[in-house]
Amino acid sequence: MSYKIPKIPRRVVTGHRDGVATIIEDKQVTHVMKNEAGFIISDPWATDNMPVKQEQSAEIFDEFFPKLHQNGTLFRYVYIPPDSQTKQFFPEKEGQPHPLMHKTDTLDYIIILSGELYLIMEDCETLLKPGDIVIQCGTNHAWSNRTNEACIQLAILLDSRGA
Repeated sequence: MSYKIPKIPRRVVTGHRDGVATIIEDKQVTHVMKNEAGFIISDPWATDNMPVKQEQSAEIFDEFFPKLHQNGTLFRYVYIPPDSQTKQFFPEKEGQPHPLMHKTDTLDYIIILSGELYLIMEDCETLLKPGDIVIQCGTNHAWSNRTNEACIQLAILLDSRGA
């Protein structure tokens, strides 16, 4: 029997109760954003300083394009539908950058969990498959899912200073 990765993940948080290591929370992520194109973004955890405070998530801003606290991090789980489902909402125009091209002032550690996805840069692109890792260094980029199956990526975003 194969396991299908969920669109919205479960979050298990550990901690201490009466000096004993335990599970203090076990439930589906509640900071979830969906749009009409079928994108689903779940933000399970955020921090607002370094070193981080254990057992306490910082405020999560619930925005599609990520917003982090200064010196903070954001843990992000992204369900990316096929382009065939999203192109009516984000049409590509000849001679123009990809309609979802964006840049954040973050250093991102991204791993593809399922499906396939193209990472589009200003001058090139590459196909990513499950297990591939991207270190996204505050660059202008977009994602394109040219298959018939959704892609799920996991990203850890760190507040950073641009070059």
